[in-house]
Amino acid sequence: MIPLEYDTARSRLHELQAEAQAAARARRLYLARRATRRAERAVRRAARASAAV
Repeated sequence: MIPLEYDTARSRLHELQAEAQAAARARRLYLARRATRRAERAVRRAARASAAV
């Protein structure tokens, strides 16, 4: 019985690790997109400031 429980626990651990990795990837993607948007806004702001001079 113990090997079955061990296999079940290992399987669950692998599932949780996969979920954690997917969440980390999703967060990195979200942060990268947010940084891109901020950079684009900064470029537009700089262009407007330059044009106003």
